[in-house]
Amino acid sequence: MNFFRGDAHKLFLTLKKQKDLESNKLLKEASDIRSFYESLDSKILQLVYYRMIKEQNGMGVIPIFVTSIPWLLFLFSSKLQDVLFNDGNMIWIIFISVYLILLTISVTFHFREKAWAAFHLEIISDVLSERECSD
Repeated sequence: MNFFRGDAHKLFLTLKKQKDLESNKLLKEASDIRSFYESLDSKILQLVYYRMIKEQNGMGVIPIFVTSIPWLLFLFSSKLQDVLFNDGNMIWIIFISVYLILLTISVTFHFREKAWAAFHLEIISDVLSERECSD
């Protein structure tokens, strides 16, 4: 059943087994990102934060695009049926396969990008809040 567990649980299991946690590449990557953001001036970091919020909120275009394709096809459904199902052609299988592949790729891309944006936003807000507390 570990197949259905997410990346967070897989990371937990990996860290639990590892003796030297500082050699873990995922933690090293997070540490490098945090170090970079800590090296930036607070004003610049605040601007980066604003830009990251824009990126995170702008990613909603992908699901809208993906869900609008069927409605577009619905407008041309009679012509599309003539082309796809004409004389027993199997072209509809290719059409549906390509659509499902594009749908899967775009939804996966959407959620991965959303997760990365949240990851960066959390690091930036932690750095900024630590700076506010120390001032």
